[in-house]
Amino acid sequence: MDILELQNLKKYYATQKAVDDISFHIPQGSIFGLLGPNGAGKTTLLRMITGIFYPDSGNILFDGRKFDPVADISQIGYMPEERGLYKKMKIGEQALYLARLKGLSKQEAIKRIKEWFVKFEMESWWNKKVDDLSKGMSQKLQFVTTVLHEPKLLILDEPFSGLDPVNSNLIKDEIFKLAQKGTTIIFSTHRMEQVEEICDKIILVNKGKKILDGSVAQIKNDFKEHIFKVGFDHVPEPFENDTFKIVEQKENNLIVKIDDQCTPAMVLQAFLNQRASIISFNEILPSLNDIFIKQVANTKNAREFVAVDN
Repeated sequence: MDILELQNLKKYYATQKAVDDISFHIPQGSIFGLLGPNGAGKTTLLRMITGIFYPDSGNILFDGRKFDPVADISQIGYMPEERGLYKKMKIGEQALYLARLKGLSKQEAIKRIKEWFVKFEMESWWNKKVDDLSKGMSQKLQFVTTVLHEPKLLILDEPFSGLDPVNSNLIKDEIFKLAQKGTTIIFSTHRMEQVEEICDKIILVNKGKKILDGSVAQIKNDFKEHIFKVGFDHVPEPFENDTFKIVEQKENNLIVKIDDQCTPAMVLQAFLNQRASIISFNEILPSLNDIFIKQVANTKNAREFVAVDN
């Protein structure tokens, strides 16, 4: 079942189509990556999903029915890139205040806060002020206050900003645990390596338009360039072949690119005919970062061409 579905969503400003006819759906319990360069429309999308902005046209379905910002907002947790903590307020009181705003009783709120504070080694922070925290410590507090009410949909915008590797792994582990329990997570970031590691599905937007969406594995497979890495037990002797090209040699490895008429089996056979001792043979798929850059660049070039042509 889909926890969220966007149908032909549009949001226009005076000089900009911030979101221009975007549709996608997010299955329950998945970790969904929302990607795009600066100004792509990601923040506008998130603000419509959370009811901060209303779309000019289109529909948002939440948990199988039309999204009602008043009724459904208690089922959503939103951690924006621009942090919203009260700098002069004590941390414990602030966490309690935000939990009560989400509908928790005082007793239940204190119980959950203490559990999270223990888990994140924040027990001694209760009477500190946000002003006294580092950026990374503030980030941990922001995450805790976002998940305290156990939302069905959790939106995380650059959640690892300012965190060291240890605390990044701590937050990442909790994201996986939440997804395993059924929480659906929208993860927005510029860090493509984090997306590859964390997300099940992604959508890429640029200039308000959807460029591509699908599972991470499928998208990488769709953009593969038929490049393979062949490992040998000694430095191989180079040779010519009509069906593939040797792109690079790295110590005992050759990087080869095959043409449309060639198969991986033909590459292996060609090396075996040279009496080469092959110890590994792997296809090299493009990274999401490479796909992201190419797709955004292609979109930009296409639009510039259209603008000049017209």
